[in-house]
Amino acid sequence: MLDFTEASLKNVLTRYNVALEKEMTPEEAAEELYPKDELVYPIAKAIFEGEEDDVIEGLQAAMDAGKDPIALIDDALMVGMAVVTKLYDDGVIFLPNVMMSADAMLDGIEFCKENSETAPETKGTIVCHVAEGDVHDIGKNIVAALLRANGYDVVDLGRDVPVDEVVAAVQENKPIMVTGTALMTTTMYAFKEVNDKLVEKGLKVPFACGGGAVNQDFVSQYALGVYGEEAADAPKIADAIVAGTTDIAVLREKFHKH
Repeated sequence: MLDFTEASLKNVLTRYNVALEKEMTPEEAAEELYPKDELVYPIAKAIFEGEEDDVIEGLQAAMDAGKDPIALIDDALMVGMAVVTKLYDDGVIFLPNVMMSADAMLDGIEFCKENSETAPETKGTIVCHVAEGDVHDIGKNIVAALLRANGYDVVDLGRDVPVDEVVAAVQENKPIMVTGTALMTTTMYAFKEVNDKLVEKGLKVPFACGGGAVNQDFVSQYALGVYGEEAADAPKIADAIVAGTTDIAVLREKFHKH
């Protein structure tokens, strides 16, 4: 029998953040997290709102005030994206919001590069692809955008990528991680082939896999596999690798949720 008591309904509402939404809108929650620096604040806010033009305007104002363009990537753009990530993790905003913010941030990064004589340091290179035989690339595009927004160079191989092409890209680019997405159960088995060929060639790079057809048990069957349940897990896994966690077992312990 269903329980529609006041107490049970309150628990359900709280679980799905409805109570939070009544107390504070996403905009109000973001306002609490923005930096107080008068030059950085408008940039962070524009990132949250996904307003590319406002991001550029804020960056130009900061540069005119003497801020270094490359330093602004970490000191302003990354700070704004951190607000977005925090609210996404808390369930206050959702993936479309994150994608808009990521696009605005990428425009900001390009603007900073164009206005600097030096190139920004990146956290590392990551190879992304959609499994051979699979043409569904929305998930991969989201992963690539989030990785770029978090400071990584992405080698995007596209969709329906042959196994040998993935392996060759790893050999050429020496990435800290490989990502693979698959929407169809008939294509996800290409991940096992990629894994085996990487191991055979001594390329023991973490292989983060996800997508509608993929589950944790499947990814755990091969040596390099780390499962990402959501696209937003990709930069978190990459950050853990950069921080020194390269052991596959440790990465699985940290990111496998079931």
